Amino acid sequence: MTIKLAIDDLTIHRIVEQETTFLPALEMLPGLTPELLEENKPWMRQANAIDEADVLILCFQSYVVKTPHHTILVDSCIGNDKPRPLRPKWNMKTDATYMRALAVAGVSVDDIDYVMCTHLHVDHVGWNTRLENGRWVPTFPNARYLFARDEFDYWTEQHAKTPIAPFGDSVLPVVEAKQAEIVNYDFEIGDHARILPTPGHTPGHVAFAFGRGKDSAVVAGDLMHSPLQARYPQLSAKFDVDGTQAATTRRNFLERYCDTDTLCCTAHFPSPSTGKIRRWGDGFSCKAI
Repeated sequence: MTIKLAIDDLTIHRIVEQETTFLPALEMLPGLTPELLEENKPWMRQANAIDEADVLILCFQSYVVKTPHHTILVDSCIGNDKPRPLRPKWNMKTDATYMRALAVAGVSVDDIDYVMCTHLHVDHVGWNTRLENGRWVPTFPNARYLFARDEFDYWTEQHAKTPIAPFGDSVLPVVEAKQAEIVNYDFEIGDHARILPTPGHTPGHVAFAFGRGKDSAVVAGDLMHSPLQARYPQLSAKFDVDGTQAATTRRNFLERYCDTDTLCCTAHFPSPSTGKIRRWGDGFSCKAI
């Protein structure tokens, strides 16, 4: 599935690989109480954010952002042929969904100028590489792949202690192919793409802001996984390396973009996944446009 959005001088395509149940809400968000979940279930079900068994529904997707000068892919989803035994829906996947969605958006792998990773978790780096003659090679042959230095250094250190499959099959082959750029937070692409540090989910997690002279759109990565975390920014996910920092980062991000015209593009909210940040009680919502 692909969805096209136009904002200022940007064109943004959602490239959806999966939209599916993931984990029970009370497991995914350890700070969530049964009472708070019960209170919020009506609107969450209406938003298709939770199923009848109280399992969160997440979208797994990339964003293709076309500026006047570049075609940029943000996060590369799950990928094919990757051994992911802990996630049956991802393990050794061979479907054509992702490549078909790119084609529907009018984008070929040759068209991508930059691949920008918000962080290096398994479902954000999968299509960085593809299997060719038994070897992992960069999927996007003409792209420079951008990894934030703090994030890359963190996973390099972790991988040295205990091999991490996604880092080994979806990040290191890009480095070996000399298509990687390890960048600092002040890195920019022309006057249209900037890095916004958003640590907590991982130590070097970043968001990406797009637009000339202003943030017309921001791709938030795993700053938040469910609309419930916008409503209650204090709820951090079980996968956050530093849940306290993630909660602070999330609230600061939501305050920054609240009641502005910036389009927030989330990684995992159910469709339509994008919207404007608006205040909702003591929290926020990502209001679809």
